[in-house]
Amino acid sequence: MKYMGDYPSKRTRSVNELTDQIFEGALKAEPLKDEIYCQILKQLTENHVKYSEEKGWELLWLCTGLFPPSNVLLPHVQRFLQSKKHHPLSLDCMQRLQKALRNGSRKYPPHLVEVEAIQHKTTQIFHKVYFPDDTDEAFEVESSTKAKDFCLNISSRLLLKTPDGFSLFVKISDKVISVPEGDFFFDFVRHLTDWIKKARPAKDGIVPSLTYQVFFMKKLWTNTIPGKDSFADSIFHYYQELPKYLRGYHKCSREEVFQLAALIYRVKFEDDKSYFPSIPKMLKELIPQDLIRQLSPDDWKRSIVAYFNKQAGKSREEAKLMFLKIIFKWATFGSAFFEVKQTTEPNFPEILLIAINKHGVSLIDPKTKDILTTHPFTKISNWSSGNTYFHITIGNLVRGSKLLCETSLGYKMDDLLTSYISQMLTTMSKQRSSRGHSR
Repeated sequence: MKYMGDYPSKRTRSVNELTDQIFEGALKAEPLKDEIYCQILKQLTENHVKYSEEKGWELLWLCTGLFPPSNVLLPHVQRFLQSKKHHPLSLDCMQRLQKALRNGSRKYPPHLVEVEAIQHKTTQIFHKVYFPDDTDEAFEVESSTKAKDFCLNISSRLLLKTPDGFSLFVKISDKVISVPEGDFFFDFVRHLTDWIKKARPAKDGIVPSLTYQVFFMKKLWTNTIPGKDSFADSIFHYYQELPKYLRGYHKCSREEVFQLAALIYRVKFEDDKSYFPSIPKMLKELIPQDLIRQLSPDDWKRSIVAYFNKQAGKSREEAKLMFLKIIFKWATFGSAFFEVKQTTEPNFPEILLIAINKHGVSLIDPKTKDILTTHPFTKISNWSSGNTYFHITIGNLVRGSKLLCETSLGYKMDDLLTSYISQMLTTMSKQRSSRGHSR
């Protein structure tokens, strides 16, 4: 009633404070869902106060996007919407109800974005999604959109051959977190903002503003082969692999470094040689950071130009593909790298580079870039993470060995390991069932 203005409220509230109070209880207790529907319909019946009626429709619109009523109440709600066909929100509420019946109930109250949208009389919510090549596009997101649908929508608009291995990521404050594909998109963002708000209490009564950005990137590189999908190579693979290469995470020969630098230059400037004199100033953008000092800037320039001339006539897109084909040969291609401090293996350096990729978990010497050992996913029996650590058990729990690492990125390592292993198990069960059918 406060939301609808029928019950005056003295203080001003945050946009979704009242909607939280209305919907939170119902999302936790099934019987209350029907109660909420009944209350809203009651307020909308014979309501002659225009403002109050409009607010009631806003609540009904939000409600139909969160959960359906029970089978007993459903026909009554449908009849009510049918009888109000003339109202601009009636048809949209009907469609939202159908989607809620199909996709199931949300777990969290409406996100601020949803509440603000309907209060501004808009039933379409567009969300900006950022890509690794520094472009972005707007996509419509509904209350019933799950991360998997969102990924499908993006990959078909970008003409990718498959959404497999891609994921949505939400960047909020200093964290970038992957959205599980079965989660409702707005539920996930809501959960994340609530969690970060709890971790950062309000200062002087001011709640920190938590803006977030949505990214779409390749996460699992199991089936990634350069040349198989030109759009994926051009928008994602090249721009995701380039920074890891420049940070010096891979082991590579000097010849490869010259070749790759010439290709990176070509992606930036294509056939334009007028930037040659600037090469010594832009070595950080062309050469892995730990190798820059091995030659003088002029020697780097001479070799890069020589290799550039060998690749004459290649386009920007061809250069991206050539770059990817070179690094694809390395065992560390398509890895996520983590610098950690380990405390359990006396034979390994204290500061380790851990690479998680399709082969498993590799431990790398950060100075020599040698792979010290690779633990395949089939040998990993247990792992756990917290704000400051990541622990992993190799082999069985009785006679297995443990690796204890100090890192602030444990949540990312945990998520990647979980995702790769679950992908491996899905593939194995598909192979088993197809073998069973072929007998």
